[in-house]
Amino acid sequence: MIQDNTTLDPADDRSADWLDQVAWNEQGLVPAITQAYDTHRVLTLAWMNRESLAATLESGFATYWSRSRAKLWRKGESSGNLQRIREVRLDCDNDALLLIVEQIGGVACHTGRESCFFQVYDNGRWVTRDPVLVDPSEMYGLHE
Repeated sequence: MIQDNTTLDPADDRSADWLDQVAWNEQGLVPAITQAYDTHRVLTLAWMNRESLAATLESGFATYWSRSRAKLWRKGESSGNLQRIREVRLDCDNDALLLIVEQIGGVACHTGRESCFFQVYDNGRWVTRDPVLVDPSEMYGLHE
């Protein structure tokens, strides 16, 4: 898909049913795992619907469906920590997406950490292992 600074245009895929090939759940959603292009680290797990997947491929930036706000949400629209798409993959069952991204700003989590997966199970408890890189109040100001 998007590699080496090329642009991805969903219209270039002449298969008119590419969105229909995704196995959307009962709510019309599919989980989307986001992975850093350079480090291969898992950054986030979010949800996408048909509109957000199409918007992602059209814009070249990750756009998700916010279940809590019931609206499209471009990752980084408030914080500036955008996710530039390098590649999008569909899993073997067609029911999960993998977005390989360039994480602009180095922070993917609303807590100010590189990854949303910063807690590690250790001997019967969850331990925070990753440091806060950016204070969330600096990222969001009055937004949160």
